[in-house]
Amino acid sequence: MRVVLDTSVLVSASKSRLGASFHLLSLLPHQDFEFAISVALYTEWQAVLTRPEHIPPNSTAEKALAFLRYLASVAHLQDVHFLWRPFLRDPDDDMVLECAVASGSQFIVTHNVKDFKRAPELKVRAVTPSEFLTLLRRKQCQL
Repeated sequence: MRVVLDTSVLVSASKSRLGASFHLLSLLPHQDFEFAISVALYTEWQAVLTRPEHIPPNSTAEKALAFLRYLASVAHLQDVHFLWRPFLRDPDDDMVLECAVASGSQFIVTHNVKDFKRAPELKVRAVTPSEFLTLLRRKQCQL
């Protein structure tokens, strides 16, 4: 199964090692799912995660960029040839949705599910990291 990780998941994981976002990222790479990124989404990740307020204590922007390079190395790089804009309220959310649609992703994993309420019209479902981890556990139990 393929998913797209919204920037909010990476920000949350950088702030706490106790939550579902950090747990989800610690599973990568995973045999039951892969995540897709586009150049635009990766560029947003870089811009957001290198902001001083998002850099964990005792870390640096360089370490954040190194982690993003690792994520890119295990991701499915998706070209986006069709833009759905404007479809959602926020153009940054449109960019995430476009990556999901182009990559055939079933899910957008995000902390901002309400921002993607129109996503089902394009056959994509927005779920929280916790909900996605529950879906993964169910899938593994069925095997």
